[in-house]
Amino acid sequence: MKQMGITIVGGGLVGALLATMLGRRGYKVTVFEKRPDMRRNKMSAGRSINLALAKRGIAALKQAELFDDVESLLTPMAGRMLHPLGQDLEFSPYGQRPHEVIYSVSRGFLNERMLTAAEDSDNVRFHFNCECTAVDLENQTVTLKNHSTGDTWEHRYKVLIGTDGANSEVRDAVVARGGGTWRTDWLDHDYKELTIPAGPKATYLIEENALHIWPRHGYMLIALPNLDGSFTVTLFLQKNGTPSFEHLTDRQTVEQFFSEQFPDAAELIPNLGDDFFENPTGVLGTVRCTKWTDGGVACLLGDAAHAIVPFHGQGMNAGFEDCSVLMHLLEEHDLDWPSTLLEFERLRRPNADAIADMALENYVTMRDSVLDPRFQLKKQLGFQLEQKFPTQFIPRYSMVTFHTIPYAETLHRGQLQDKILEELIGAHDDLNHIDWSLASSLIADRLPKLTTL
Repeated sequence: MKQMGITIVGGGLVGALLATMLGRRGYKVTVFEKRPDMRRNKMSAGRSINLALAKRGIAALKQAELFDDVESLLTPMAGRMLHPLGQDLEFSPYGQRPHEVIYSVSRGFLNERMLTAAEDSDNVRFHFNCECTAVDLENQTVTLKNHSTGDTWEHRYKVLIGTDGANSEVRDAVVARGGGTWRTDWLDHDYKELTIPAGPKATYLIEENALHIWPRHGYMLIALPNLDGSFTVTLFLQKNGTPSFEHLTDRQTVEQFFSEQFPDAAELIPNLGDDFFENPTGVLGTVRCTKWTDGGVACLLGDAAHAIVPFHGQGMNAGFEDCSVLMHLLEEHDLDWPSTLLEFERLRRPNADAIADMALENYVTMRDSVLDPRFQLKKQLGFQLEQKFPTQFIPRYSMVTFHTIPYAETLHRGQLQDKILEELIGAHDDLNHIDWSLASSLIADRLPKLTTL
């Protein structure tokens, strides 16, 4: 059992999970979080209140012995419920096995449970309202300001972990000292959250076990279920142009836009115009960072290293997987932190880049491709190939969501598989002609053996 102190800056989801894992491993962990304790204060607006939990995140929670604590917070979603304009609803399953579902979960409720679990280890101490304002990597100190008292002081660390999000102070110091670079690639789309309230006796007014999508070729509306029967609704729309947020400037314009483009959703959102302007407009960006560690005693995890857009539902899952990989490497390297952190960066950076790219691609899939007959045909064939060759062909979405195949391998394998699908379908608009012998040979020749984390 190691009693060496670990300092974590950032007590969000990733910081809380890592603190739990380290505390249960015997490390003394100090966590500084700039926000108040969310168990005693309402969560701040401006961040998505719903997240999607999938295989990678579940695996990390189980590793930390936390899954049983949070399972009651989860609402399963078995697929996408498409709301085409002027057409009937269409359900598109995510996978083809009973366990292949993702789960809607409240960011706040999940974080609260994890904070409590971390403290229960008796090795973890949280300091809330304490913002990291500077990092001195040479002298291994962080400067902190307590927003409750106004006090400022220096804290010395032995190992520093930055889980302080997309605007990470720790990242700025690590990159500057290590000669790396980082940037945020801003999407030209923003988002706005609204709510479909629960019906009588907390009933769901639309299908409960689905992620609802209103794809509109260039923008979209989505809705995720909450435990109380409500849905969190998110509009993703261009900043500028037509249509765009810059044109939704008054209540009448907003209500007309929704009634024309999302009529069934508009009927379920009371006070739509007022709520639209009361809720903040959020921005979307991808953080790409070339330096994650410093001298084997400082490291970045989660959004601090690789914030991504939300369209694959993998931001939290990727951050949780960071924690899982870090803990496995720590065991492999006999608790040697310098070796562990350097190997962690080497392994995780390519995977972070890959899921960032796939998340951007999936925005196009959700708002456009899901309505394309060719896309639907390839999805059907992908499922059939998975049935016939289950250890060789796995649809890319399934590899991301229901497996722990490294993201970089998933991206590359998905590209190879897409070429196989195109070749097998050819110019046809159905699957009656598929040559299964050819399919077998293409898969054997072109797809390398699968690996897992």
